[in-house]
Amino acid sequence: MTHLLNLLAAIALLVWGTQLVRTGIVRVFGASLRNILSKSVSNRLTAMVSGVGVTALVQSSTATALIVSSFVGQGLMSLPSALAVMLGADIGTSLMAVVFSRDLSWLSPLFIFVGVVLFIARQSSTVGRIGRILIGLGLMLLALQLVTQSTNVLTQAPAIKALLGSLSSDRMLEITVGAVLSILSYSSLALVLLTATLASTGVVPIDVALGLVLGANLGSGLLAILTTLNANVETRQVPLGNLVFKIIGLAVVAPFISLWLDNVRPWVSEVAALVVLFHLTFNIVVGLIFIGLTQVVARRVEKWLPKQEKNTVAGRQRHLDPSALETPSLAISCAVREAMHQADVVEAMLLGVYGVIKNNDIQLAQALQKMDDTVDELYSDIKYYLTKISREALSESEGHRWTDIISFTINMEQIGDIIERVLEDVENKKIKPGREFSEAGMAEITDLHGRLVDNLRLGMSVFLDGNVRDARKLLEEKTRFRDLEREYAATHLERLAVNTRQSMDTSSLHIDLISDLKRINSHICSIAYPILDSAGALAPNRLRDPVLPHSIKPHPGRIAESGPPRS
Repeated sequence: MTHLLNLLAAIALLVWGTQLVRTGIVRVFGASLRNILSKSVSNRLTAMVSGVGVTALVQSSTATALIVSSFVGQGLMSLPSALAVMLGADIGTSLMAVVFSRDLSWLSPLFIFVGVVLFIARQSSTVGRIGRILIGLGLMLLALQLVTQSTNVLTQAPAIKALLGSLSSDRMLEITVGAVLSILSYSSLALVLLTATLASTGVVPIDVALGLVLGANLGSGLLAILTTLNANVETRQVPLGNLVFKIIGLAVVAPFISLWLDNVRPWVSEVAALVVLFHLTFNIVVGLIFIGLTQVVARRVEKWLPKQEKNTVAGRQRHLDPSALETPSLAISCAVREAMHQADVVEAMLLGVYGVIKNNDIQLAQALQKMDDTVDELYSDIKYYLTKISREALSESEGHRWTDIISFTINMEQIGDIIERVLEDVENKKIKPGREFSEAGMAEITDLHGRLVDNLRLGMSVFLDGNVRDARKLLEEKTRFRDLEREYAATHLERLAVNTRQSMDTSSLHIDLISDLKRINSHICSIAYPILDSAGALAPNRLRDPVLPHSIKPHPGRIAESGPPRS
C-alpha cells in the first residue's frame, strides 16, 4: 500500500511540475508567444513551425490550443492557419517528451535550489516567475525518478500483472485508458513520460505502452474540446479540427504499431526512448499528412460547427472569451476590446442626446434610454470577467492595466446613467410641455455638446493608447469646460434678468443640463489620471499654496468667531 501511495504521489508531482512550467512560461512570455503566433500565419509551414516552438516552451499543446482558439474567436487568425499551428504544437510537445526521457536527474536538485532562491527573493517579478519555472522543471525530473523507484516494487504485484494482461488484449481499451488518464491529468506530456517510465521498468509491455501513447494523443484533443465548451463557435472550431487530425491519425497509425516496432526496435535499445520516439513519429506523420489539408478540414469543421449570428451589443461582437482566461495577458486584451465596445455604446447615446434636444424626438429619447441597460450589462460582464483573471499571474504593467479597465468601465457606466437622467428631464420638462430653449441657450448647449463628444473620443484614444500628451490635453479640457459651464450659467441668468420668455420657461432644465454635461466631462477626464500618474506627470497636491487657518477670511455675511485662533 505504501508503494502504491508513493507512485500516486510521484504521478501527482509530475502533473503539478508540468502545470508549474506551463503557467510560468505563459506568465513570463505570454505576450511574446502571442506575437510569434500572430506574425507567423503568412503560410501554413511557418504557422506549423511557430506551433512547434511555442509548445516546446509551454510544454502543453492544450495551452497552445487555447491561445490559438482565442485568436480565431477574435478574428485575429484564420481557421486553416490555426489548424497548422496545432499540427506544430503536437510535434512540439512530442519533442519535449524526448528531451525529458533522457537521464537528466542530476539537473533536478540544481533546478529546484536555484528556482526556490529566485522565487523567494523576487516573487512578484519576472525573476520570481522564472524561478517558478525552474522549480517546475526540477519537480518533473524528481517525479520521474520517484515513479521509477515505486514501479520497481509494484512490478511483482499480482493485481498489477492481471491489469496489464487485460490491457495487452485490446488495443481500443489501451487507447481509451490513455485518453481518460490524459484528461484526468490535464497533460498528455505527463502521461507519455509516465508511460515511458513504466515501460522502461517492465511494468507496462512495450506494445501496451504504445497504445497508451495513442490514447494520450487522443486525450489531449478531447481535453481542448472540453476546455472550450463554453466559448463561441469560432473558438471551438480549432480544437474540433485538431481532434479530427488525431482521430484519423489513430486510424492510420494503430494498425502498424507492430510493424513500426519490428523496424525501429533493433536501432533503439532503450525502451523509454522507444516510447517517446513513437510519440514523436505519430505526430510528425499526422503533421505531414494534414499540413496540405488544413483548408479541407477547416471547411468540414465549419459545416459541423457553423457560425451563428454574432452575439452582439449595439451591433458589435462581444470579445470576452472565456478560453483566454488561461492566458491572463490575452484576457486583459479581450477586456480592453469589450471596454471600447461599451464606450462605443456610450458615444452613440451621447450623440443621440443632441437630436432629442433639438428635434424633440421622444421616440429617440426612449430608445437611447434603453441603451443604458446595454451599458450596465457590459459593465457587469467586464467586471465579472476581470475578477476571473488571476491577479498573481499578471505582471506589474498588466496589473495597472487591469485597474485602468475597471476605472474606465465605471466611468462609462456612470456617464450612461447621467445621459439617461438627462433624457428623462428633456422629455418631461421640454418635449411634453412643448417648451423650447432660446436661440442663445441652444447655441450654448450645442457648443458644450460638441466639446463633450470630442472629449469622449479623445478619452477613448487615451485609454486605448496611453499617450501622455493626449492625457494632458484631456485634463486641460476639464478646466476649460468648467469655465464654459460657469460662463453659460451666468449668461443664462442675464437672460432671465431681462425676462426672456423662453429662458424663463426652460431655466431649470437649462441649468441642470449644462451642469450634467459638466459632470459627464469630469468622468471623461478622469480617464487621464491613471496615465498621467504612471508617467509621474501629476502634482501631489492641486492647491497652489498651503492655506493656514489664521489666513482664512470670514465670509462677508458671516460673523467672525471671537477668541484666539485654534491650533
